[in-house]
Amino acid sequence: MPAKLKTAEDIEILRQSGLILAEVLDTLAREAVIGTKLSYLDRHARELMASRGATPTFLGYRPEGALSAYSAAICTSVNDIIVHGLPGDYRLRAGDVLKIDAGVTFHGLITDAAVTVAVPPVVPTVSRLLETTHRALDEALAACGPGKKLGDIGAAIERAAKRGGCTVIAGLTGHGVGFALHEDPTVYNYGTKGEGMKLVPGLVLAIEPMFSLGSPDIHQYPDDSYGTADKSIAAHFEHTVAITEDGYEVLTVLPKR
Repeated sequence: MPAKLKTAEDIEILRQSGLILAEVLDTLAREAVIGTKLSYLDRHARELMASRGATPTFLGYRPEGALSAYSAAICTSVNDIIVHGLPGDYRLRAGDVLKIDAGVTFHGLITDAAVTVAVPPVVPTVSRLLETTHRALDEALAACGPGKKLGDIGAAIERAAKRGGCTVIAGLTGHGVGFALHEDPTVYNYGTKGEGMKLVPGLVLAIEPMFSLGSPDIHQYPDDSYGTADKSIAAHFEHTVAITEDGYEVLTVLPKR
């Protein structure tokens, strides 16, 4: 199906949605310390969203391939769990690598973003993983703009992974977003520069590199979370970005201070 383009009015609402989401993730990331219970992060995310007149997109959502609807506001995926980890009674421990993924619905429009937080002490290999995955997202964003191709985004992510000695996780991708949580097109974390769909103004994408320190293969658990097949540590960063007439705009960042 063709991608659903957003108007300037839609993008203004998405800009507000993205700001709420950026504030929520920034707060939760600072609260992810030794002893923090994952269920607390979920509860606080709901409170923060509600205080801004927004709702958690993930709550009650049933993605393709899932056995049941998601029962939390955020995903909290620890260590080898890549995405869709449920926030339960687990308390963070020294050395944990936590992925926090969330979606915000504001006036009917949706943004999606994720951060990875390493709980000190952080070993050098984990630092490299997080730095490489975050750099891959930055380079993927720099590959956006009108007239560029989806393959440019995937190629940038794949190139960053190889340069940093990390592995692109197979089977998990980015996507279009805005009117629904998952829309066309699929945004792969690998690709060939100059190939794929042309990027046009009004296209809104969730770009989300996911890397591991080991195997690219994944395993789906009974709770619908996905982990690395070899139990290696994984990282995940994500932004919602709008293609504009003169480039791109990241919608899920805090204003520069």
